[in-house]
Amino acid sequence: MKELLEVYDLKGKLLRVEERSKYYDQIKKEFAKKGKISTQVKRALLILMNSKGRLVIQKRNKWKHENPGLFDKTIGGHVQKGDTFNLTIVKECAEELGFPVSILSPKEFNRAIKNTDLRIVGIFKKIDLTNNFQSIRRTKEGDSFIQPYISAVYVGYYNGPIQFIDGESSGIELFSLEELEEDIKNNPDKFTEDIKFMVKKYEKYLKPIKK
Repeated sequence: MKELLEVYDLKGKLLRVEERSKYYDQIKKEFAKKGKISTQVKRALLILMNSKGRLVIQKRNKWKHENPGLFDKTIGGHVQKGDTFNLTIVKECAEELGFPVSILSPKEFNRAIKNTDLRIVGIFKKIDLTNNFQSIRRTKEGDSFIQPYISAVYVGYYNGPIQFIDGESSGIELFSLEELEEDIKNNPDKFTEDIKFMVKKYEKYLKPIKK
């Protein structure tokens, strides 16, 4: 089944609905010709932690055309036509990581993470919604391009097993925030630009659960 995406201008106005592969063909040609991309689609991003505050960082498969083999945020998924950001995160966790998720308001989130068995269900909250998020994408050929997105950012906790069901990732590593910041500093080429930016911007959310 074709994956349909809602296409927006850089101010967030809906322009059209387009099949994903066709959209990406168009924007890559536009970037090659003009050095910039004039449209954007929606995506939902997640940084997952366990209750001790260790971050789940995925390593992208080497066969991925963009950012192959690099360490990245836990999940980054396109929002398909008719879906919400929340639904996208729920679907991506089920499809990629193999566990159920509950997305709550900040007040509910703070209560739930202390009163839920996090071995069974992940508890998440949305922390940001950014128009025109500039994502630097490296290609297999060694080139790069900058793609704008309307991006919703989530954080959450889960202590159970993770199963990479659809092969999007070749594995994970767990880092404390301090370990991740040090590794990014010493080995920047191991990581996507997205995770570098997100760790810096959302550092205050990347903490262990207070007892």
